[in-house]
Amino acid sequence: MAFGVNNITVLGNITRDPELRFTPSGTAVANFGLAVNRNVQNKNSGEWETQVDFFNVTAWYKLAENCAESLSKGDRVLVSGRLSQDSWESKDGQKRSTVKIIANVIAPSLEFASCRLEKNPRAEEGVSSGSVSGEGVSGGSVSGEGKSGKGGIEEADFSDEDIPF
Repeated sequence: MAFGVNNITVLGNITRDPELRFTPSGTAVANFGLAVNRNVQNKNSGEWETQVDFFNVTAWYKLAENCAESLSKGDRVLVSGRLSQDSWESKDGQKRSTVKIIANVIAPSLEFASCRLEKNPRAEEGVSSGSVSGEGVSGGSVSGEGKSGKGGIEEADFSDEDIPF
């Protein structure tokens, strides 16, 4: 059996604040809307026109919590993930479906603003994973905290000046 490829990456603006909720088992899930502009040429006039595609985006686990804490309506973000189709039957018996993006990466666009990257320690592994919080047009920085990782390897403390990028 041949396998297909289901990857999508879009850059757009958040249309509604991420809504964070939890499943009965305690798993975090966040949903928000994303508007993606694209330019198409009008066949009659030859003029370029902007068209907008709207997507629903779902994030799970820590990514969901970070989205709800860090992102808001109007933020420009890059979303990478896969497409998923939900199907249901309406009250009047009509079959309905919608396609949404299940995100595995969500990152702010630094095209018009900067942000501050804060590392969140993973409780079980002693390893840091990134969380992004928007800071408008403030200076960006990356901070690291020394923690003992698995196998007795210690992570080094470093400052913003030590980072080559």
